Amino acid sequence: MFAGKERRKVTGYCDWMSQLPSELHTIPLWNLAIPGSHDSMSYDLDINSSIIEPDRLKRFSKIYCVRKIVRKWAVTQDEAITKQLDAGVRYFDLRIARKSNDTDPTRLYFYHGLCTRTDVETVLRVINDWAERHPKEILILAFSNFRGFDKKIEENLHNHLISFIKTLFGAKLFLKKDIPTLKRCWEQGRNIIISYDYPTHKHPEIWKKITYYYGKTMDPAEVESKLLQALETEKPYKRFFVCGLNLTLPNDARILKYILRLCDTLANVIQRSLPKLLKWVKQHAGTTSMNIVASDLVTRDDFVSTVIKLNISKHVK
Repeated sequence: MFAGKERRKVTGYCDWMSQLPSELHTIPLWNLAIPGSHDSMSYDLDINSSIIEPDRLKRFSKIYCVRKIVRKWAVTQDEAITKQLDAGVRYFDLRIARKSNDTDPTRLYFYHGLCTRTDVETVLRVINDWAERHPKEILILAFSNFRGFDKKIEENLHNHLISFIKTLFGAKLFLKKDIPTLKRCWEQGRNIIISYDYPTHKHPEIWKKITYYYGKTMDPAEVESKLLQALETEKPYKRFFVCGLNLTLPNDARILKYILRLCDTLANVIQRSLPKLLKWVKQHAGTTSMNIVASDLVTRDDFVSTVIKLNISKHVK
């Protein structure tokens, strides 16, 4: 809660945006520190799915033990989307795929290595229900990395998904012509921002892709160095941008160094690295602007509270 002299303390994050000090209500949302979830739906990966990525493993999709290894090194979140929302996460990295053998021509899934068990429309309805119960919490949904959108059906699939998004969220969608602040979102009754990595010029409710900066390495020190270099070089401070703390497996033979560890998982590696990465965030937040800070395992290690408290330490003296 934020009240009087206690405004610098944060306890409970389900409705943290509505509790921010009034002086933060009128600044652009890209000047706030917002907790984000990397590969948000990876907790739901289906062991029976065909392998979507990496491409060199697709031909082994029928081999259960290969799918099991892919899943073990693709799960980056361990809590359902509702629990992530309740924990205070407000940005969601949603990667979309179509299953080639699906009898429904427009049914889509999320993916990271494998497809999810739950389809896109079902999850978006859950998010919409949560947004209705928490009208002062602004959610940013980033749709990207579309797979299985063959050229013949690509435009139809995008049109279907965009139409579903617009119909489902309706008047909650914040228009891209306006600068989003908490006060403006609340006054307009709009608490959903959609980022979409496909041309959407004719849709005023759909924002373009939000730039996602990340280290592309499994070494936390390299992640920190590459993020700092990108943020200082590009200075993306008048728009949404993501500072990704996520670790990334190599896309070559070096991957064997990790996946052949029979008793290890990506989640375990992340768990060992996250405290160091969060320490780096706290050290550099005062001198380097950070907007959306995205991570794996977002409900662990005080990730959410660390990011939210950056708003108080930076803006409330």
